[in-house]
Amino acid sequence: MDAEDQAVRLGVAELIGEYAEIIDEDRLEEWPDLFADPCKYLIISRSNHEAGMRQGVMYAATRGMMLDRVFTLRQANLYEPHRYRHTVGPIRVKEVADGVAIVHSHFIVVRIMHTGETTLFATGRYLDRIDISGDEYKFSDRIVVLDSDQIDTLLAIPL
Repeated sequence: MDAEDQAVRLGVAELIGEYAEIIDEDRLEEWPDLFADPCKYLIISRSNHEAGMRQGVMYAATRGMMLDRVFTLRQANLYEPHRYRHTVGPIRVKEVADGVAIVHSHFIVVRIMHTGETTLFATGRYLDRIDISGDEYKFSDRIVVLDSDQIDTLLAIPL
């Protein structure tokens, strides 16, 4: 592995780590900044993904849509207060071409309720297209493929 490959892998790992930290630390206003514009953010069940369906339980096609989601989470939506804690890995850079890295990684998300109750909330994988052409790496696409078809109705915060 040459120095350029190592730099790409480090940059990708930093972006993915920053993503998890921003969500876990409830800094959701920073979440859209991790994405190019336009972009795609989709949370979908494994069976729907494998069937080629494009509908999911959460979708955004622009940073503006993401900002709207954060605004509604903060101002309009009513949901029981909670936080996530992500564990992500391994991070696999599958391909790099034309300023884009194709990256796959696995995740486990634990949900911590305001009462302190902690439960396994979601598992799955991230399928990412990351724009690596600029000084800052940005997600072009982040498809969150959930292992389960059962989606918790409390899914409000991005995974």
